[in-house]
Amino acid sequence: MAITDDVLVIGGGIAGATTALAAAEEGVDVRLVTHKQSTLRNASGLIDVLGYTHEGEGPIVDPFERLEELPKGHPYERVGTEAVRDALSFFDAVAGDAYAGSHTDSNALVPTHGGTVKPTARYPVSTAAGLASDSQDTLLVGFETLTDFDAPLAASHLEAAGAPFSARGVTLQFPGIVRDDAKLTRYAHLLDHEESVSTGSGDRSAREALASIVKPHLEGESRVGLPALLGDEHAAEVRADLAESLGAGVFEVPMGPPSLPGMRLEDLLYDALEDAGVRVTSGVPVVDYETDEAGAIDHVLVDRHGQEIPHEASQYVLATGGLVGKGVRSERDRVFEPIFDCYVPHADDRYDWFVDDVFGEQPYARFGLVPDRELRPLGADEEPEFSNLRAAGAVLGGYDYAAEKSGAGVSLATGYVAGGRAGTEANR
Repeated sequence: MAITDDVLVIGGGIAGATTALAAAEEGVDVRLVTHKQSTLRNASGLIDVLGYTHEGEGPIVDPFERLEELPKGHPYERVGTEAVRDALSFFDAVAGDAYAGSHTDSNALVPTHGGTVKPTARYPVSTAAGLASDSQDTLLVGFETLTDFDAPLAASHLEAAGAPFSARGVTLQFPGIVRDDAKLTRYAHLLDHEESVSTGSGDRSAREALASIVKPHLEGESRVGLPALLGDEHAAEVRADLAESLGAGVFEVPMGPPSLPGMRLEDLLYDALEDAGVRVTSGVPVVDYETDEAGAIDHVLVDRHGQEIPHEASQYVLATGGLVGKGVRSERDRVFEPIFDCYVPHADDRYDWFVDDVFGEQPYARFGLVPDRELRPLGADEEPEFSNLRAAGAVLGGYDYAAEKSGAGVSLATGYVAGGRAGTEANR
């Protein structure tokens, strides 16, 4: 017997979660299926809309002033500027007070672990005290057991980039952590639960111990930036306690994968899915599909422990990611979408998929499905592949999310539109 829903979303990242939430707003039964653990835990947790133009100009101050300049076929051009605004408002309602930035159209400049700044439209409140537009002098603190963040180097990069404040960096020993293979969640757990750690002056709570080793290094700086590991369940409380002990503002610097801000965002979205009544089935790949007499998707087949289980819906949305997420795949002679074999335009000669300049505009970065304005994937004949299939997020082509700093924004906007329209169609 087939498992039946009104809307079936395939993919569990920002695009998939947003799609499912938007569809659920239409009052229909929604299921989200995802094969692997969400890539959100590898993401920065920042919500970028457009940081640089497709020609590399930037950082952009107001992304909404530049959306109209994007070329035809860009996902933002497909959904329209107002849909981007609506999707951000939708995210704001879901995120609540966990994210900042909704007070302005302008991008914020958030320092990252490499000492660069990322233009972003929404950012975790844990990073808010560290914005590069603020003129407060800053002490960056790294830890010997956390080699991904070189605080002195990051500080020098910030100053070289013209940050309007003085930045210094120091590297210290994190209290209670002696191994360099400890997971970020171990650091967070120590601070969350005020575990007792040994210090030169005896046992102390983790928060007290951390503040005690940082404070002597302050030289008048009014804010302190630390790697994004300051708690998980009680992150706001951890930051507040450290700020009080240090007499300075405390902020987190987003890190590379694995990322606690990314994990927090994942928890936030999946809690919202549960609250919205979306059924989530994880750890199961979609391996095949069958069509009805009219050529629409009748059902997909999900592999559960070697058994193919049919899942049937009125509407389907594909949000499986791009080349990195394997929602788009390549072989020596072709690029393709692996579930429905949707058309992915690309040059016949694979040597035209890239250019020799490592920092040049790489054609493969724009590989993905071509949607119509309903976000239905189009075939080579420019007709919809299936009448009841839409696509959202990085599986779409026509843009370079890494160069533009637009990945999360495109996922939100296209997920919001695809989910809303799929829900509306399922209601008919």
